[in-house]
Amino acid sequence: MTDAATEPDKITGPTPDNALRAADKADSGPVLAADGRPLKQSLNRALRAQKIRALALIAPLLLFVLVSFIAPIGDMLFRSVENQIVEDTMPRTVQVISRWDSATDETPDEMVYQAAYFDLFFSAEARRHTRLGQRLNYESTGMSSMFRSIGRDLDEFGEPYQDAIEASDPRWEEAGFWYDLMSGEGANDLLESRRDSYMRLMGQSQRTVFGDVTCGIGSVFGNPCDIALEDVPLEFSLSNDITEFLPLTAEAYSDFAVFTVLDEGDVVAEEEPWEAVYTALGIDLKGKSQAEIQAYNGTGADALQAAHAALAEVEDISFRDQFIDADPDWGIQQPWQVLQTYSAAYTPGYFLNSVDMQKSPEGWEMRPENQRIYGLLFQRTLFMSLVITFSCILLGYPIAYLLSNLPARKANLLMILVLLPFWTSLLVRTSAWKVMLQQQGVINDVLVWLGLVADDGRLVMINNQFGTIVAMTHILLPFMILPMYSVMSTIPQSYVRAAKSLGATNWTTFWRVYFPQSVPGIGAGSILVFILSIGYYITPEIVGGTSGIFISNRIAYHISSSLNWGLAAALGTILLIVVLALYWAYDRIVGIDNVKLGG
Repeated sequence: MTDAATEPDKITGPTPDNALRAADKADSGPVLAADGRPLKQSLNRALRAQKIRALALIAPLLLFVLVSFIAPIGDMLFRSVENQIVEDTMPRTVQVISRWDSATDETPDEMVYQAAYFDLFFSAEARRHTRLGQRLNYESTGMSSMFRSIGRDLDEFGEPYQDAIEASDPRWEEAGFWYDLMSGEGANDLLESRRDSYMRLMGQSQRTVFGDVTCGIGSVFGNPCDIALEDVPLEFSLSNDITEFLPLTAEAYSDFAVFTVLDEGDVVAEEEPWEAVYTALGIDLKGKSQAEIQAYNGTGADALQAAHAALAEVEDISFRDQFIDADPDWGIQQPWQVLQTYSAAYTPGYFLNSVDMQKSPEGWEMRPENQRIYGLLFQRTLFMSLVITFSCILLGYPIAYLLSNLPARKANLLMILVLLPFWTSLLVRTSAWKVMLQQQGVINDVLVWLGLVADDGRLVMINNQFGTIVAMTHILLPFMILPMYSVMSTIPQSYVRAAKSLGATNWTTFWRVYFPQSVPGIGAGSILVFILSIGYYITPEIVGGTSGIFISNRIAYHISSSLNWGLAAALGTILLIVVLALYWAYDRIVGIDNVKLGG
């Protein structure tokens, strides 16, 4: 008898026997799907399509988290170390002062003062010098007033040079003459570098591809972007010959030209140069010999020769003396040491301040005892957050127990009372505690009426740690009750009845059977309450006074009042690290898998 599967089938087409024979022939080949493609390829294609659909479903949530959570955290981390304002405002000074040895007893040399003059003149015209003073004032008190005072006096520094130059030839007072003198070809690299310096000073970034796309889309819908500063034509080209002959003047005039066009929107040829340009010309000409002046035969050669002769009768300007006349503090080492120490584009200074340390020329060191406040605030924040968490556990556990064991009607009524505070504004609840806890408040009045407290010995329960703990415990109590109730409601009552039927007392039943099963709810509520309390701001601000505020109140102060966003970002970063470290410790000790919200 022959095997039917091995003999030719009389029926052509798909039959079981033909399928078996085809499978035998294709033993060594890939398994095919119904469409003729390899089965593995078809499965990968189907899985890929499923993943794309799943990603499309969660894409809105991912975008929301990225924009509202990840991006702000990244910005906070960047602000906590970013310090580009010093280099952007005083680039020449940063370069020159790096060569100064601050360990000596001498102030920087004349070149540093000269570089500071030209940097500050440019930034003062752009009204940006006070921002740098405010930044450095975070590190050394008094720097802000020094920058404000020097900004008012810079116009007078070069008066001797300007008067002599203008007296030597009346053409020096004409904007057109200056424009012809400085115009030419071959030195536009210097002009563009000064444009870049102006953009950095004003906080303007270079154009990007993403920005071009955004502006293009806006143009389609009738909302085009303003022309980028880097694309604004200056209508001026700097001469290479004059740049080589008068380098300081060419740089100062480039600053003037860039500012005139980009900031004021005027024409360079129609505006008389700044006083700083005359000062730079005076320095360049006084550094030239008579032979060098005679050898120059370019535009305005006769005027330059006359100015050189006139300046020979003028005493050299001492920028150091000018700075000291404006403010004597410029004649000591301390402000220059601060400027040198914080001249880098990125600095650990904010983080050092956050832990009561400071960066000095000698290295990192602790701040004086009377200036150490942030360590105390961090300790107080952690301590009070733990106290609030344990208070919520003690008060919330019995309520959650009742909710999970009462009949449904009574449990629903009690649940409404638990959720009732959510229907009232947080500010109103906090203000109510301020009314109740003050010395002339409801609680003190009741205690005096009962005779428990003398009228002249009323309790101080507000503007201290006690007031903050009481108010925040009341506000955060529902966040502890709800997770515990969610877990307790899933504990089978049969376990309790079984324990009692075996002879266990009520306490033993609770402690040995019921409580261990409710621990995951306690863990979930504790994490929730602790994380919420450690970053609370409104309640400590209203009822905490000076001894009951948290580190979050100091962060808010630096953001809204002192405008020290770098320090606020560093404090926020440290607070985030502390929370993550405690979360990690909790996971190692208790296990985050044991935390439940029910089920």
